[in-house]
Amino acid sequence: MTARSRVPAIEGWFTLDEAEPKLIGTRGVDSGSYFWPPSLAVSANPNAPFEAREPVELSRTGRLWSYTTNHYAPPEPSVQTAPYTVCAVELEAEQIVVLGPLATEADPAQLRIGMPMELVLGPLYSDDEHEYVIYQWVPAPSIDGRIGPASGVEA
Repeated sequence: MTARSRVPAIEGWFTLDEAEPKLIGTRGVDSGSYFWPPSLAVSANPNAPFEAREPVELSRTGRLWSYTTNHYAPPEPSVQTAPYTVCAVELEAEQIVVLGPLATEADPAQLRIGMPMELVLGPLYSDDEHEYVIYQWVPAPSIDGRIGPASGVEA
């Protein structure tokens, strides 16, 4: 059997670097504001709602800002099954919050607000030729090497 090639489930939203995937966002040329997803058309800045933007790779780490585990099937065209956990992660450098699924192998019971999170690639679905991957969030070791909230952050 031939191995399936890994391809993005959503083209242009993230890199396919297995070791260090990154989200692909945009930055306002004049304001320096960051935007994600890259297809976001209008800025929240009323002084520059349609400013020119340039593509940028965003941070691949951040802090868990919020999360929820859903116990119902998501609307189509999603192929996820219940239960599934959605994480809101605040990117460190850009100071924006990005929603995304918790990594397939991660345990939502380990999640704590403020804990470090890292971007990974994981399977969404496959067919005879391809495995379609999506970006996912996974708990990351903190500075002291433990999985969990950073020092001084209440869990």
